[in-house]
Amino acid sequence: QLACCCGTAACSLCCKCCPKIKQSTSTRFMYALYFILVTIICCVMMSTTVANEMKTHIPFYKQMCKGIQAGEMCEKLVGYSAVYKVCFGMACFFFLFFLFTIKINNSKSCRAYIHNGFWLIKLIALAAMCSGAFFIPDQDTFLNAWRYVGATGGFLFIAIQLILLVEFAHKWNKNWTAGANHKQVWNGLLALVTLILYSIAVAALVLMALFYTRPEGCMHNKVLIGVNGCLCLLVSLVAISPCVQNRQPHSGLLQSGVISCYVMYLTFSALSSKPPETILDENNRNITICVPEFSQGLHRDENLVTGLGTTILFGCILYSCLTSTTRASSEALRGIYATAETEVS
Repeated sequence: QLACCCGTAACSLCCKCCPKIKQSTSTRFMYALYFILVTIICCVMMSTTVANEMKTHIPFYKQMCKGIQAGEMCEKLVGYSAVYKVCFGMACFFFLFFLFTIKINNSKSCRAYIHNGFWLIKLIALAAMCSGAFFIPDQDTFLNAWRYVGATGGFLFIAIQLILLVEFAHKWNKNWTAGANHKQVWNGLLALVTLILYSIAVAALVLMALFYTRPEGCMHNKVLIGVNGCLCLLVSLVAISPCVQNRQPHSGLLQSGVISCYVMYLTFSALSSKPPETILDENNRNITICVPEFSQGLHRDENLVTGLGTTILFGCILYSCLTSTTRASSEALRGIYATAETEVS
């Protein structure tokens, strides 16, 4: 029982039906599971629907909130400030294990055993750190400083996501190209997927131009959509240019299609987050422009961005954790591949 809760034998003891996986893969999966668990909690804390349902259905809700000193209606446990605190605790947890695992060269050392096991204790430690962040003194100063840390980390995360997407697209393109040596159907599938990706990117560009711009005003939105659309076109031309093809034979429109779709998502995220503009109509009344009419007061576009972003986030995290990306990513991005004859499609 102790090994099941705290040791590396948890999967083999409790999940006999599961296929065997490497210890390193199972460790990365467990850390990814912790990350996803905390992220889901943050999404719940951000949801106004959940907060309203809690007020309605939990008996003695107001008294409970006062008892745990979370405000009269538990306002300290919901919203952006609460999510910042939870994410600060999670960041501290992973940063400590980052420091703890420096210069571990094999899985036989004492630190490696701790890194690869004791999951119940780690879960308790993660919960304690996330909860302890709510007791940080001078919350206003902490939140103001943490916003800058979050902005810097967000920029780095987008760069890492781009690298992971490019690497995934490279592997995808190389694999299906190798399959075309045996069956021509793989070439057809590759062309079909590329066409679908570009159709999604173009459709997203047209819809954003339709819903987030108008003939007068919305200049920032027009510039953002136009510049990003032109950059996607530029990336596509560069991917198939002779100089790139000579140096990177596996480069193609599939990679640029994946990145174009991702850039369209980032553009949509920026447009939905931008404060709406107001102008005076012919009756001298303030009207809101540069936002879709269907989202006014309902935040449907923000909910869609959150859903898409969460899906991409989980996909990239699981992909990076369940594949051996340390050497493979470096080789893929430098154009070092296995021969097509040894590649299994």
